[in-house]
Amino acid sequence: MTPNLTTDLHPAGHDATQAAARVLAGGGLVAFPTETVYGLGADATDARAVARLYAAKGRPAFNPLIAHVGDLDAARRIARFDERSLRLAEAFWPGPLTLVLPKAAGCPVSDLATAGLDTLAVRVPAHPVAQAILRAFGKPVVAPSANISGHVSPTTAAHVQGDLAGRIDLIVDGGPVSVGVESTIVACLATPLLLRPGGLPRADIERVLGTKLTRPAQDVAADAPQPLAPGMLASHYAPRTPVRLDARDLRPGEALLAFGPCPLAGADAARTLNLSTTGDLVEAAANLFGHLRHLDTAGASAIAVMAVPDEGLGEAINDRLRRAAIPQH
Repeated sequence: MTPNLTTDLHPAGHDATQAAARVLAGGGLVAFPTETVYGLGADATDARAVARLYAAKGRPAFNPLIAHVGDLDAARRIARFDERSLRLAEAFWPGPLTLVLPKAAGCPVSDLATAGLDTLAVRVPAHPVAQAILRAFGKPVVAPSANISGHVSPTTAAHVQGDLAGRIDLIVDGGPVSVGVESTIVACLATPLLLRPGGLPRADIERVLGTKLTRPAQDVAADAPQPLAPGMLASHYAPRTPVRLDARDLRPGEALLAFGPCPLAGADAARTLNLSTTGDLVEAAANLFGHLRHLDTAGASAIAVMAVPDEGLGEAINDRLRRAAIPQH
């Protein structure tokens, strides 16, 4: 898609909310903050608007989108809940949890948004700007991360501008997001499945379900049949600079994505950013995508990434880092 639009930037507030609702109603594209990352919104019921969104992101059309709604009642109009999924929704919505559920009868979300599946990914975001836009618009909004598909997800309005200026109609600037990694995705179909670790830790979900979550056996290759949910492609969230995981030393020409108080031995880093000098996983998650974007501009031969504990939000951080390290084709 050749950038040819004038992309307006409005600070969050009543005027921006009303402008966003008008753009969505006209089939346009609006980037806005959620608590996880900035989302690129389109009317989920308008296949032409969804097609514009796919084109703006360069996103594979088989990759389904999450329908965002303002509350549980709105979610129940488009998806079918059972006892388990209702418990999760009541415990964690609004918040960084997406549920993959059977479509409700007469679900108005376009088949293009669901990639032709008979299931629907749905979420109630907690961010007040997202909530205001959803209330003003009054219909489900698909809102994948507001970036070029496969690139590092955006956590500020400036990140959105860098990727999508000229491709979308409006950016609503609500400041930096608080969570910093995408929502956790759980499929509540036959057996509850953790499709994507994210901003809600696995242990919290398992506590409410009273059972362990399993994960799919493998990720989805770019040329494979469609995934059930976003974020399941093997190569995803990737900077243009190669990423080297679990680095124990620093090689010449590399930038460093550090974690914790102890720097790596070896050559001087082209640039160093620390996810959290105190080892705080919440702080690390909030910093992850922004730091990757900054290091991607360092002109380094690679980004060396120190190990992050695979517990709590560390599971989501490591999931994103692992996908970022897989070369894109």
